[in-house]
Amino acid sequence: FYAPLRPDSASHWLDVISPNPRFQFTAKLWQKFTHEINATREDEKAVRDGFDVLRGAGRLGAVLLQFPFSFHQTPENLARLKALLDRFADYPLVVEVRHASWSQPEFYELLRERAVGICNIDQPVIGRSIKPDNRVTSATGYFRLHGRRYDTWFSDALPAGSDDDSEVPRHERYNYLYNEQELLPWADRVQNAAEHAKTTFVIANNHFQGKAAVNALQFIHLLTGAKVDVPDTLRSHYPQLDAIASAPAKEPTLFPLPPE
Repeated sequence: FYAPLRPDSASHWLDVISPNPRFQFTAKLWQKFTHEINATREDEKAVRDGFDVLRGAGRLGAVLLQFPFSFHQTPENLARLKALLDRFADYPLVVEVRHASWSQPEFYELLRERAVGICNIDQPVIGRSIKPDNRVTSATGYFRLHGRRYDTWFSDALPAGSDDDSEVPRHERYNYLYNEQELLPWADRVQNAAEHAKTTFVIANNHFQGKAAVNALQFIHLLTGAKVDVPDTLRSHYPQLDAIASAPAKEPTLFPLPPE
């Protein structure tokens, strides 16, 4: 999102996940295309150089076009969106919009006609924020859980360690841990969407301090009803995972063995 994916990084990631034949990546289009208007052909080539490594290996599940809340539905923005959909039409695209002005039948029909997915998001619903949904407009179902930090969602956050105490550190925007009651409705939405999609992705974006991993494990448990493999390092910080863990926690040792 912040810079084009480098081909050597993509190749390294393919090596890391090679033991798992089902693993799929979802990539985010560089923000220069979704948040700015001056992307060049050279910029497009840089994006494609990285994405094509994943696609060539059959591991590119989706490319997400994430637009900001300020991207409202206007004739100019609709034309800009269509141009991007044309420009990257050879990828399995998914669009994320955050403003309620896009929640119109014509918009969803446009995505269906172009076989482009819609990203259903959980976010703090403030003002004209788009509301939760479970739509499917292509063979790809897509969900992103951003957390519910109402107090920091629209803040002009600064990097952690900033000397300006009047601003909120950037990481606080995603410093949120869902409880089970908050995840349950989303599990239902995902199950409903998956009935109409070939592949469905659920992305936890509340990434601060491993909270995304915690909620991802809880989400898997809600969807399958099965116990999950919980890393002991994560369980030590989030003991609520004990209830869904498939094995008891290991006894701590004074001199633990290095990872294999």
